[in-house]
Amino acid sequence: MTNTDHTSLTEPVPREIPDAAIAMLDAEGTVVGWTHAAEQLVGYPAGEVVGRSAAHVLPPAKSAPSATAFAEQCRAQDGWSGTVTVRHRDGHAIKMTLRISRLWGQDAGTRWLVSVTDISTLSSGASNGAVRESLLAHAPVGIAVYDPQLRCTWVNDVMERHDGTPPERRFGRRLRDSLPAVEAQALEVVMRQVLQSGTTMVHEYRAWSSTVRRREHAYSASFFCLQDADGTALAVCAMSVDVTGNQRARERLAILSEAGTRVGSTLEVMRTGQELADLAVPLLADHALVDLMESVPFGVDPSAGTGKANDRPPVLRRAGVASIDLGVLKLPWVREEVIRPFPTSLFATALRTGRSYLESVLDTHPGPWVIPDLTLAQRVRDSGVHSLMVVPIRARRCVLGLAVFGRSEESTPFQEDDLLLAEELVTRAALSLDNALQYARQRTAALTLQRDLLPHHVGGGAALDVASRYVPADLDHGVGGDWFDVIKLSGARVALVVGDVVGHGINAAATMGRLRTAVRTLADMELPPHELLTHLDDTVRRLSEEDADAPDQNPAAVGATCLFAVYDPVTRRCTMARAGHPPPAIIDPQGHITYPDMPAGAPLGLGLGLLPFESVELELPEGTLLALYTDGLVESRDDDIDVGLDRLGAALAESGSSLEDLCSHVIETLPTQAPADDVTLLLARTRGLEAAQVASWELPNEPAAVRIARQAAVRQLSEWGLEHLVATVQLIVSELVTNAIRHGGGPICLRLIQHQVLTCEVSDSNTSHPRPRQPHIIDEQGRGLFLVAQLSRRWGSRSATDGKVVWAEQDLPSKAVAV
Repeated sequence: MTNTDHTSLTEPVPREIPDAAIAMLDAEGTVVGWTHAAEQLVGYPAGEVVGRSAAHVLPPAKSAPSATAFAEQCRAQDGWSGTVTVRHRDGHAIKMTLRISRLWGQDAGTRWLVSVTDISTLSSGASNGAVRESLLAHAPVGIAVYDPQLRCTWVNDVMERHDGTPPERRFGRRLRDSLPAVEAQALEVVMRQVLQSGTTMVHEYRAWSSTVRRREHAYSASFFCLQDADGTALAVCAMSVDVTGNQRARERLAILSEAGTRVGSTLEVMRTGQELADLAVPLLADHALVDLMESVPFGVDPSAGTGKANDRPPVLRRAGVASIDLGVLKLPWVREEVIRPFPTSLFATALRTGRSYLESVLDTHPGPWVIPDLTLAQRVRDSGVHSLMVVPIRARRCVLGLAVFGRSEESTPFQEDDLLLAEELVTRAALSLDNALQYARQRTAALTLQRDLLPHHVGGGAALDVASRYVPADLDHGVGGDWFDVIKLSGARVALVVGDVVGHGINAAATMGRLRTAVRTLADMELPPHELLTHLDDTVRRLSEEDADAPDQNPAAVGATCLFAVYDPVTRRCTMARAGHPPPAIIDPQGHITYPDMPAGAPLGLGLGLLPFESVELELPEGTLLALYTDGLVESRDDDIDVGLDRLGAALAESGSSLEDLCSHVIETLPTQAPADDVTLLLARTRGLEAAQVASWELPNEPAAVRIARQAAVRQLSEWGLEHLVATVQLIVSELVTNAIRHGGGPICLRLIQHQVLTCEVSDSNTSHPRPRQPHIIDEQGRGLFLVAQLSRRWGSRSATDGKVVWAEQDLPSKAVAV
């Protein structure tokens, strides 16, 4: 403020600032000056703080260095700034931003001025002024302390840069000894008012200084009254900030406000990168590039560290490009291009260290540390880029990428406050990117769960040609409660299952997985469809009860519908039952569509024992098309279910299409908007076994039947060219027929089926199923089923209308498989 030609002053504005506190410490960290604002903020009066260590109010964190080490750090850096937790007098903790500035005295003594600001007041409904102060807290602040006689006693280095007055011309002197009378008088009036009232006051003025190209400078000075232990005014502290760029600061605040709505509008990481670049240009920079670690767009966290200085830097992928003129840079850079930084470049260094870098002025020959690529460096020089900022994108201690900002048309180089703003913008973008990464991880986990729960491949064996489609209502996560399955049973039969669990999302998918497993287990027990649904209903009810009894967990609604059908290619008959599920669509070979009239049954989980499930049996000609589906395919908010059934029937009536094409066509007929419910479709076209693939014999219930059965099996295997299986099948037939004679009654039937495997079936009128047991060494019997299990691919039994069927399977050589 020396050599001032003209000064425009405003009246002093008294203002309480409860969210900012000032205190002075001596060289040892003891509080020697306290302010009324500090008392308001942390609750301690001057008498309880002055003369005590600052640690009384600022307890060090567990991870913080020792007081001695911290003091050395402050001395080495001429201060410190960061975030700390301050202890209020009533015991609660306050999160603060803290800045420590070194002051020099006349005898080369040292004092420290501490300023803290409550973060909560900045984040909740903060005014423009408070936010501005938060930004300017990182800009140079001039500090001078005056005694009650208004003589300068302490000053920091910044004051000389403000007004050109060296410290030796300040100490022991009043403002009127070094400044024009009008300006000095106005400032001293303010200081006396502060000393008398203890109230913080703000004085704003403009001055033209001849020390900086006759440029007009605007200053905002805040005055605080420092008190000693008994509350007496000890000194007045003046903190002045050059607010010449005040209008620009307001514009930057508008940028921060706009960033809240423009950056992170979606959970797509590449779009977030482009939004950051678009916001920065032209409000902050002329050019902006945003590069992300190559794994980030795929939802994979990069490693927490990128290695040592000599390690190869990670590969990046360009996510955002913006420029006032894309042709200025003359670079073939496009979004999603792979970027490989040079190991020794500024960009690789920023990735490795996680620190921001400001190259305020790039000379005509940028050093190799900045741009090692000579061709690229030449292009940058030709583009006119003269100032550069590189800001790493960090989240949860991981570097996600880089944001690069450059200026060419704007002649003013980037300054520290520009870097601060860029870091704030990048931090906000990093939060959005981190949210997108977490979403991607959750979605990947959900999709993995869905893939593991649904069949990877569906095949109908010799009985059916099948195809399927699944479209979840939760398109974001790709999971839901619908399920389908195709289960191969004994005797070439195949079970078809479609179910629908209440709800959507990962919880419904988890319940669906439990029910699918239960259905497969029950299907392996060869239960008829209506009995299987009865057992499944009990399973759903027990799951619901277990969830309701779980502590600290809100019980979720557990309910489901299901359709279970079993098709036999030998008899060409299909037995099915449903539990509150839509009936299947059946299209005969001539293209006529019907929805069979079958009991609806109650949804699973209701436990309505008075409404048992019922099975129906239908004869299906070869080539009949079965369509099993969930209600999401035929129901919608706008149309009645009959409209959906008609639409489904019309789509299925198209002939000549493969099942895969037919599935796709049916799904394409859905309304264009996202489905309100999960959609599942399972198509199956029936096939029948030729008469030559099945052989059966009626046997008398007498010991001679064992020999007859063995001879018949040998002849049939010879006709099929399966002589290599004769010895094994003879043993299996002997054991199964012997058991039927010993434990059964009435006629016995032997049946051999050649399809994808060779199935040997023996049926009798006894409804009791065989149970293998472990015979003792001296037992003469009980080893028959054990022998059958050892000789077979698999074996089992199932109930029949008039008894049971015991069966065993043998693998066939590939050339003998009949499909």
